[in-house]
Amino acid sequence: MDEQIGKLRWRCRRGMKELDLLTLAYLERHYPTAPAEEQQAFADLLELQDPLLMSYMVGREIPADATTARVVGVMRTLLNEADDA
Repeated sequence: MDEQIGKLRWRCRRGMKELDLLTLAYLERHYPTAPAEEQQAFADLLELQDPLLMSYMVGREIPADATTARVVGVMRTLLNEADDA
């Protein structure tokens, strides 16, 4: 699992600082205890281009897949928590 987390941590490095912070926050706080399907959805999200991923984060677009939408919802919660801090 540590090797997998390390690979995902590397893939969390994005072109946008905001996405770096969101993806890393999800990876550290939620990924280890998430169900396998949500872990896979997160890994799939990391394959997306930054503009689409950011559209999901700000609510301009919603993923069609329910599991991916749940992961995005958690990540958006992290975004809101950061705004409140």
